[in-house]
Amino acid sequence: MALRTSCAFNTSLESHEHARIAEQLGYQRAWFFDSPALYPDVWVQLCRAAERTERIGLGPGVMVPALRHPMTNAAGIATLVSLAGEDRVAVGVGSGFTGRLTLGKRPVPWSEVAEYIRVVRALLRGERAHWDGAVIEMLHRPGFAPPRPIDVPFLVGAQGDKGATVARELGDGVFGAPQPVPGFDWSAVLTFGTVLADGEDPGSPRAVEAAGHAAGVIFHFALEFDRLEMIPDGRRWAAAYEEVPAEIRHLAVHDGHLSDINEYDRPFITGELLTGLGLALGPDGWREKLAQFEEAGATEVVYQPAGPDIARELETFAEAARG
Repeated sequence: MALRTSCAFNTSLESHEHARIAEQLGYQRAWFFDSPALYPDVWVQLCRAAERTERIGLGPGVMVPALRHPMTNAAGIATLVSLAGEDRVAVGVGSGFTGRLTLGKRPVPWSEVAEYIRVVRALLRGERAHWDGAVIEMLHRPGFAPPRPIDVPFLVGAQGDKGATVARELGDGVFGAPQPVPGFDWSAVLTFGTVLADGEDPGSPRAVEAAGHAAGVIFHFALEFDRLEMIPDGRRWAAAYEEVPAEIRHLAVHDGHLSDINEYDRPFITGELLTGLGLALGPDGWREKLAQFEEAGATEVVYQPAGPDIARELETFAEAARG
């Protein structure tokens, strides 16, 4: 299969160790989520991973403009490059899903994402740029950051036409979820779930703990984009959150996002649901799913493991992808 196999981590305190395991298993890249309300600092964990690995690519997948001043992310990219080298670093940038919604805010307008990318890339080239009414420039002397220009690829996290337009204009590729974005030489697609053992029940405790978080995030995605009818019991699931006051409901909805199953989601997570959403599949089922991704335009699949045994999830998915 020509599809490159990468992984994504929810940037837990052990994500640097998970990246080391992924490297040993042959994954080409490890993307780290950037959601400060849920996970440790993405740049700290990426740099810890760089110090524990030798080959695997590393980068944020994806950073959100509203979370940090462009100089802060430019300095973070430079620091990661100083440890891993330019050839191992790639940067994802998006309008914000969890990274914004956990703060009670909507995604950033795409015009602002585009300007943010322009400014960060200009800073990395060693140029001066304008931001927030001021002229800014990376002033790092030797020993404080690699010399400019720093040239690393940028992928734009997008699904709709506006994001794809920004990716074509300013990016080196696109980062899609849960379906690939076609028409790009580099089209990464994020996927979740678990590989079932031979004869394993998709509703087994192990499978639910390893893939249930993925069903939860699909519920959350459907809620935010008003697509609840596409999910079995979607309306009933959303109704369960109505007991939470509106001003703090976003905290409850995203509690445990991409890491485990919260108390509101758990009653709805069944083996039947996981199978229907394509989240609990045997090796043949995963190979079929990856083939569909490739046919739809993906060049890289980004697998996010979860549950109590991350090493097991990474190993079984790598084996399934290799066929």
